[in-house]
Amino acid sequence: MTKVDGRATRWAGQQERRRAEFVDAALAAIAEHGPDVSTEQIAERAGVARTRLYRHFDGAEDLRRAIAQRAAELVTADLAPLWHPEGSPNEMISTVISTHLRWLTEHAHLHRYLARAQPAAADDRPDVRGAIARHLSRLFTGYLTALGLDPAPADTIAFGLVGYVESATTRWLDHPGTLSLPQLTAQLTGTIWAMLDHTLRAGGVELDPDRPLPLPDDLTPGREW
Repeated sequence: MTKVDGRATRWAGQQERRRAEFVDAALAAIAEHGPDVSTEQIAERAGVARTRLYRHFDGAEDLRRAIAQRAAELVTADLAPLWHPEGSPNEMISTVISTHLRWLTEHAHLHRYLARAQPAAADDRPDVRGAIARHLSRLFTGYLTALGLDPAPADTIAFGLVGYVESATTRWLDHPGTLSLPQLTAQLTGTIWAMLDHTLRAGGVELDPDRPLPLPDDLTPGREW
């Protein structure tokens, strides 16, 4: 039987706690200084020297990955109520969109920071877009299956829609013009329903976007909704 070194276990736990503290400091620094935040500013916010900061991370890429992981956890928690939506398709879509837009606008600096870091990221880096898209993919899979349709398109639809919303929102944040947030929400809701409706009609299913839609487990295949 392998003997566990208590000191090693305590050290590993302390390392994880310090990493978490530095990531929280990085999020605060991004909120204060914007997406171009420097490592020095993050270290200053954490109250340590830059060299000490990197004792807990394998370079800048590891730090960015940890920030992305924490951001994904935060947005998943904030959007948790949306994974069991209620109401009509339009109401469901509008609720998801407005909540997502609120998160993006309240965390605009973090959103831009992650967007700028993402092109150089590894494919397996956690990210906010992926966290939301994976949840939506499971939701779409449930609905398509319950309606008797092939669930294969769910993943592509989910990731495509999240990418579309983020791109449109980023443009709006940079160049809002005369379009208000409620108007942006309505515009995105209409476009997304049109995309989903196209997929449903291709499978012979027609849904009334303004009629309440049960959750997938409560749907009766073949019934008109």
